[in-house]
Amino acid sequence: MTKTASPRFLSLDVLRGMTVCFMIIVNTPGSGAHPFSPLNHASWHGFTPTDLVFPTFLFVVGNAMSFSLPKYQNLGTGVVLGKILKRTAIIFLLGFLMYWFPFVREVRGGGYEFAPLDHTRVFGVLQRIALCYGIAALMIHFLPKRGVIILSGIFLIGYWALLYFGGDFSMLGNLGDVIDRVILGENHMYHGEGIAFEPEGILSTLPSVVNVVFGYYAGLFVQQKGKTYETVSKLLIAGFVCLCTAYFWDLVLPINKKLWTSSFVFYTVGLDMIMMGVLIYVIEIRSWNKWTYFFEVFGRNPLSIYLLSELLVTVFYMIRTSPRVSLFQAINNGFYQRIFPGPFGSLLFALSYMMLCWLVGFWLDKKKIYFRV
Repeated sequence: MTKTASPRFLSLDVLRGMTVCFMIIVNTPGSGAHPFSPLNHASWHGFTPTDLVFPTFLFVVGNAMSFSLPKYQNLGTGVVLGKILKRTAIIFLLGFLMYWFPFVREVRGGGYEFAPLDHTRVFGVLQRIALCYGIAALMIHFLPKRGVIILSGIFLIGYWALLYFGGDFSMLGNLGDVIDRVILGENHMYHGEGIAFEPEGILSTLPSVVNVVFGYYAGLFVQQKGKTYETVSKLLIAGFVCLCTAYFWDLVLPINKKLWTSSFVFYTVGLDMIMMGVLIYVIEIRSWNKWTYFFEVFGRNPLSIYLLSELLVTVFYMIRTSPRVSLFQAINNGFYQRIFPGPFGSLLFALSYMMLCWLVGFWLDKKKIYFRV
């Protein structure tokens, strides 16, 4: 924790803040009704706006690295390894503890017991962010740019080959699922699909590293070229090229977020570059920035606000207003769904919850408190 904020790249803060904001909305829909379809992930192959949230977060992690990693150049190898591995371990541990929280579980007949580790999810969102940061940081620091590009290509092409020759592109038939079941075990995997399946699994971490690498070089490009029309135009062109590549690749390797296919990497990176170019034009060149503070609040404390959003909703589920009704359900069914039944009520709860998290972030920003790992 620090009491002072270092000079920041405003467009990066806004892009990061928009990502955290949308992440909270799609992660906490109200109960009692299905959300609007764009606020759900694609069921399998395909793409929705919600599928862009996580890869964009990885992209902005790479953007931030373009400001921090150059400072490591004059440090010794041991110091650099220590900094990268320490940050990776802390973020990974925070993700693991977040899934283990509240560390107890309800038992039949009333009361609680200690939640066993043998049923706790090992991989997840923060864990993937940690691993992608760690791998990308090691690549960028210790390899020349050519080496980073070649290794990134190996990750993308190699992952495609492994999926193609190691099984199929179905949920339970792909090689990544086989590896996760053998190494992690079903009890340590995600069960939100109704079965054990890990969308942030071991094998699919490799292509997701490339999202961070793209974000790093995009951020470095902006720093070197400046916030100019040339910068914006080249970002837009690069984004369009990535989108075209993804569309052609989709013919043989479907765009799929849950498998994190290589075509999905190019598709999301393309959209991220276009958004980054638009934000630079609007905020940095035209100075249309009166609207940005709302998202800056999220962007200045992204990790702490994300953790708050995930832990607080768990508390809402733990608190009971009756033996079978949680506080979360009571709020939604007794207020939002009663006044605004259907998907609109679900969305209004998500927006209200997002605003609650924003108020905490606003307080932290006014106090000049910024949590860094």
